Amino acid sequence: MAPLSAFLPARFDPARPVALIAGQGLYPVLVAAAIRQAGVPLKLIAFDEETRPELIAAFPEADRRTLLVGQLGKMLKALREFGAGYALMAGQITPRRLFHGLHPDLKATQILLSLKRRNAETIFGAIATEISGLGVELLDARSFLDAQLATTGCMTGRSFPIEPDYVQHGIGLARECARLDIGQGCVVRQGTVLAVEAYEGTDEMLRRAGSFKTDGALFVKTVKARQDFRFDVPCFGARTLETMRAAGLAAAALETGRVIILDRPAVLAQAKTWGISLLGFE
Repeated sequence: MAPLSAFLPARFDPARPVALIAGQGLYPVLVAAAIRQAGVPLKLIAFDEETRPELIAAFPEADRRTLLVGQLGKMLKALREFGAGYALMAGQITPRRLFHGLHPDLKATQILLSLKRRNAETIFGAIATEISGLGVELLDARSFLDAQLATTGCMTGRSFPIEPDYVQHGIGLARECARLDIGQGCVVRQGTVLAVEAYEGTDEMLRRAGSFKTDGALFVKTVKARQDFRFDVPCFGARTLETMRAAGLAAAALETGRVIILDRPAVLAQAKTWGISLLGFE
């Protein structure tokens, strides 16, 4: 029998419940659908003002908990009550909430005080350690979404419009920015750097790059060499595609097997309609 996903641990037990820790957007919705299709028991931990209400409503009350961002103790309690064998984090939490609007309980406060650096990676890394301490395995967040990942070559079915040397320049720059923990994306044009992604996120970077009103620009999305895919998977979806179109950007290169294209069939179809080329690179 074919494995449920290439990203699941070798000894994954499909009879044990997976608790989906769901942030914003379509990502957790797709994960929930894929897990259910695989026949794996599923529970939901949602966040007030972050998780889509329709996703919350799709779970019986006994199979869901809704928390404020920062209620770590309550989240750990929910995992115990669910009897979860696994947890999977999917969907972004508004970045500013990690610094403003956070509602830390005692457990979260203890963790925050223990961190020398407070950023998304250190905070979620500490949360992952707490989850593992319960005997709950935190899954690679690409699990069950194998069919949604970027694949090698021009995914939009036409020759890619950017010359290979310029593509390689963009890839090298994006990887260096990721290595330095600046961000996971950049926009380049014929060897010139137009913008790099930082705290403001992908969409704002794309708008900034578009303000130069130039043609031949390339958006590159990659990951760090030691990316922790349990809580940090770069995504490319309909909103990013719309932002590219509004910014006048017509080409993007996404790292194969590492960037999720949310609702891939629909995104690729729309990209073709708008004349936006999407390349997968290794």
